[in-house]
Order: sequence, then structure tokens, then C-alpha cells
Amino acid sequence: MSLVTPMVIFQGDLATAIHELAKCKHGVALTGAGLSLASGIPTFRGKGGLWEKYDPLVYAHIQCFLHEPEKLWQMQKELLDVILPAKPNKAHEALVTMERMKRLACIITQNVDGLHTVAGSLNVLEFHGNKRRLVCLNCSNRYPSERYLEQCPPRCECGAILKPDVVLFGEQIPIDVLMRSRSEASQADLLLVAGTSAVVSPASDIPILAKNSGCFIIEINPEITPLTGYVSDLFLQGPTEEILPMLVEGLQSKTNSDRTP
Repeated sequence: MSLVTPMVIFQGDLATAIHELAKCKHGVALTGAGLSLASGIPTFRGKGGLWEKYDPLVYAHIQCFLHEPEKLWQMQKELLDVILPAKPNKAHEALVTMERMKRLACIITQNVDGLHTVAGSLNVLEFHGNKRRLVCLNCSNRYPSERYLEQCPPRCECGAILKPDVVLFGEQIPIDVLMRSRSEASQADLLLVAGTSAVVSPASDIPILAKNSGCFIIEINPEITPLTGYVSDLFLQGPTEEILPMLVEGLQSKTNSDRTP
């Protein structure tokens, strides 16, 4: 893919992003762990992340669940204690508003915290599942995670140990979620990439698929990523919980001014 020179925006100069959002017909957001930092949920891979304490290929692998579920739940319980009390932040709320303003048709998220749905977003594709749910691999029953906070490991009514309803290492992305995500990306005329470095496949393929379909891509991250300068058309540098509300404010102002005779 040829190099695209990004328009690096500092100090709140969001006019181009607001203009592109205002005219888009099928906007899609791709979100990652950076979006939930302000909700108190640390990234897995960053400094102080859970992967520094637990080897994911041991504690978050499907084989660990199948053969040593108690070991897997040692880490999962710690993670649920962080995720379940967490509340959506201003970035999640801004995306809800964009959806209500018909600027976003869909959110594709790599996060497993469920905060987009808690915030009120309606069309959310959870690429890696949702830790707020538990699933039984024996009978397919599903349960809310908070019901089982005192059980470690939690058990289904059928007696089997429950699994977090997420994609563990060694598992495939659900085919329906994968196909719907690719369909949304190929239809998008604007893609918001927010809070993700886009390095984990196959979610990392979404921006490239959108770009190859002629989509305008706005990236929002505190630092440059592998997308910056190659895939992103516009790079807004800063925390998502600050920049996304600014985009909403600009959209609302533009909408109101356009309606004024």
C-alpha cells in the first residue's frame, strides 16, 4: 500500500474531522483498549498490564480452560473484579451520541469489557466477546458474570465449569462477527480508529479493508501507531475521552448552524 501523509492535528484543530464526519453516510468505529483506560481498565499489553503478571498463553488459552479451568479462573476473577464495577467514560458516551446523530452505523470493538453496550450503543460487534457474560461449553447456557462473583470457578446448572464468553488464545473469532465486521468495513465511507494500535489480527485487517474500499480513516490515539502515515488519512493525537467529545461538540454546532436560515 502506498504511503499516505497524515494530517497531524494538535491543540484541538478538529475542523477537517468534523467536516468528514458530518458528510459521511456509513460511519464505522473500530475501538481498542485505549478507549477504556479512563474507565479504570488497564491495557493487557502495556506497562503494568495483566500480561506482565500472567502469561496469556498459559492463563488465557483454551487448553488451560479445558484441562486446568481453576488455573484460568485465577486470572479471570482478578480481571472481572476490575471490569464489572467499571463505568463508561466520555469516549463511550460520545460514540453513543454519534450513533444517535446517524454518524455511526456500527462499532467494532476489540474490548471485552462490554462498556459500549452499557453506555447505550446499539449496534456493537464484539470481536473478542464480552466478559460480562459466562458460557457453558457443555449445554450452551449463558449467564451474567456478576451472578457468579463469589464462585471461583463458577459452575453451570448442569454442573460444568463456566467459561468467560470471550475468545481465548487458541480459539477462532466467531465467524458471524468476523463476516459482519468485514461487511461493515467494506461499506464504510468513514472509519474512526480510536484507542487501538491495530496490531492484533484479524481486527488489524479492518482499517486496511476499509481503506481499500475508498474509506476516509480518522485515527485517534495518544501516540503514533502502525496505521499512522500508511493507512490513516487524519491523525488526531490525544486521549479518546478528550477528542471524541470535541468531535461531538463540533458536529452538534455544525448541525445547528446548517439548520439556521
